[in-house]
Amino acid sequence: MAPLLWYFWIYSFLGWLVELAFASVSHSEDRRRRCLLFLPLCPVYGFGMLAALALPPMGWLGLSVFGGLAATAVEYAYHWAGERFLRVRFWDYALVPGNLRGRVCLPFTLAWGLLVWMAVRFLQPGAALLAEAAPPAVTYVCLLFFTADAVCSFWFLRVTGDLRGMRAAGIL
Repeated sequence: MAPLLWYFWIYSFLGWLVELAFASVSHSEDRRRRCLLFLPLCPVYGFGMLAALALPPMGWLGLSVFGGLAATAVEYAYHWAGERFLRVRFWDYALVPGNLRGRVCLPFTLAWGLLVWMAVRFLQPGAALLAEAAPPAVTYVCLLFFTADAVCSFWFLRVTGDLRGMRAAGIL
């Protein structure tokens, strides 16, 4: 179970970096925060990679296609849950061609496929080493901080429905 937590955290952190880079390149107004309240983690990337890692071994094309589809399914579910339970829209692809209810879109599905392939091919061996080397005490402490941040983030969004306010409240 601990390696899965570490994979989730590693890919959530890398996703946070991807979001920062994308916001900078696209000149997004929401440059500062895209994820949890305090920790630099973007859980949709962590969940997306866990879904892709659950796939059976396959070649690069299969991994790109099915990994991209698995991550897109997670992205859709994550967005739906945000709307349903927290009353927020984390992103809106309504103006992007090939979108499905503004929650997912074809260009980002293709990007997911590329990201999944690159992560499995180049990053997963290092992530596996890091996950295996993490002492249980460190895992528990990280889990405590993550759980506290997730609870605070969900509570803030559930009460206020203010995604911009949460982003502004973040310390990073």
